[in-house]
Amino acid sequence: MKTTYPIPQLTSYGHKLEMDEDKVGLLRDSSDAAEDFLELRRRLEEDGYLYMRGYLDRDKVLAARSTITAQLAADDILDPAYPEFEARCKKGEGLCFMPDAARDSASVQELLYSGKLTDFYRQLYGEEIKHYDFTWLRAMRPGKGTNPHCDLPYMGRGTHQHLTCWLPYGDISYELGGLMILEGSHKRMDLLERYVYRDVDSYCENKPEQKKRAENGGWTFTGTLSHNPPAVRNSFGGRWLTTEFEAGDFLTFGMFLVHASVDNMTENTLRISSDSRYQRASEPIDERWVGVSPPGHSKAGKRGRIC
Repeated sequence: MKTTYPIPQLTSYGHKLEMDEDKVGLLRDSSDAAEDFLELRRRLEEDGYLYMRGYLDRDKVLAARSTITAQLAADDILDPAYPEFEARCKKGEGLCFMPDAARDSASVQELLYSGKLTDFYRQLYGEEIKHYDFTWLRAMRPGKGTNPHCDLPYMGRGTHQHLTCWLPYGDISYELGGLMILEGSHKRMDLLERYVYRDVDSYCENKPEQKKRAENGGWTFTGTLSHNPPAVRNSFGGRWLTTEFEAGDFLTFGMFLVHASVDNMTENTLRISSDSRYQRASEPIDERWVGVSPPGHSKAGKRGRIC
């Protein structure tokens, strides 16, 4: 699948993006510097992300996809009129979130947490690494994708220097809708500071409504920056950057980069991808995401404070 330019009309969270060249563009492909980690560190600091086209073994990614689609079929999500591997869902079906499938798939675990990908992060950091045990695996149905946000509000109790790896399990056209990042947004702390350091699992113990919501496992703050991607771009400047992804690609970025996804505009195809997280082993880790059964955003992960 070859990426074409100009990019067709894109929609994100139900909003048509403004498609002028100064508002939407293509991700910079850093596979040309795949072995030059000094240059990759420079680009990561400057751009806030690294897009590594074709860095991983395509066959291994597709083998992992097969285990995911097999689980989707077993859960009666897929339309049996189509080959299982195509991930065509029944009308109205789809899973936004399936971490158990990631945990139970040996091929997904091997792909994400051993071999070439962990070697990449080890060399990028220049020291030994560790990763979250929890994997955010998604099979997104047609319709709205993910709204604009940064990752830190969901995982900021340890280091703030960890990185997200977004990995597609298959080819993702503009119509299927991949991840998009807001160019230069990681440098806009004037706009981010009051948002990005908030913790979605923190609540005010002295505010009964917040305390009750937390005790029921709810959030007092969703972590969403906005439900309107064009308006976010108009505030921050820069461009929404995306591309057509292929199996073997991955996109990595830090906790302060604003990102969202292009809506899935297909009739019945699931977009399958995962988020995994990596950091220096020498730095503190967020306890919500480690262990055999990480507490995550459950009641066990809530933290009360006096406001």
